Amino acid sequence: MEGLNMYGVVENENGNGNGGVVLRKRVMVLVDDTSHSKHAMMWALTHVTNKGDLLTLLHLIPPKSHHSSSSYSPYLANSLGSLCKASKPEVEVEALVIQGPKLGTVISQVKKLEVSVLVLGQKKPSSFINCFCGSSNSEAFVDQCIKNADCLTVGVRKQSRGIGGYLISTRWQKNFWLLA
Repeated sequence: MEGLNMYGVVENENGNGNGGVVLRKRVMVLVDDTSHSKHAMMWALTHVTNKGDLLTLLHLIPPKSHHSSSSYSPYLANSLGSLCKASKPEVEVEALVIQGPKLGTVISQVKKLEVSVLVLGQKKPSSFINCFCGSSNSEAFVDQCIKNADCLTVGVRKQSRGIGGYLISTRWQKNFWLLA
């Protein structure tokens, strides 16, 4: 009889993983209290993760935050983790709350945790901001992660209410419409 050990290697009944294939992947989603991060989390859960995969929810706290400590408690990441576990119990979920600079922390955690897929929520760009300021900080952050992360990185934006599906951005394709 074959089964998975804790490392995701297929073992036979003798416990040998001879030539086993790693089947488990780690998917990381950057979460916060915005709707676009929750859409990205649910998209990752339904479109990227499979049975036995590990979904890491990363909640970043800005360095030297002037906000109240309660607004950055582990509660948000833990409650989103519980939602994921209830939606797809066959996927392992972990919640991390880390303080640090946004881009540097995400890139270092991708390397440290050997992430296979990084999923980032994107909000709809404001035409007003684009006209006068160029792209927003959020768009620039997602683009930097797509270019610099050592894994497949996907920016996900839910289409407007009247239109179904998602706009997906990767290193190879920007704003690809996925009807799902």
